[in-house]
Amino acid sequence: MNELQRIDKWLWHARFFKSRSFAKRQCANGRIRINRAIARKPSVAVKVGDILTFSQGSSVRVIKVMAMADRRQQAPKAALLYDDLSCANVINTHAVPKTQHGPRPTKSNRRAIERFLSCGVRKRSSRETIS
Repeated sequence: MNELQRIDKWLWHARFFKSRSFAKRQCANGRIRINRAIARKPSVAVKVGDILTFSQGSSVRVIKVMAMADRRQQAPKAALLYDDLSCANVINTHAVPKTQHGPRPTKSNRRAIERFLSCGVRKRSSRETIS
């Protein structure tokens, strides 16, 4: 195995991105950092001991490179390529909590909600004239 490897290839081998082309795009858009420096090209070399920072979904991942791989492997083996330094247990305080909504209201429920919200204000039809 090589001591150096392209960042897009390593991210794909470690299964952080579904395709290598998506990993290339993330690098080209400046969304991946190697040791706090933005990796603008997918050809930037990564070595054992480097710290990678990138967003994945709604969380920020901080990864330490532990090993290199010659090819993409199964998920349990790919997890041996890195050490996850990001705080997975910390709750994001800026995230909007998801509220649980029930099923869609029925037509009669929706009309009851509209009556309640209108508080007796009657809607005028287009045929009625204001005098």
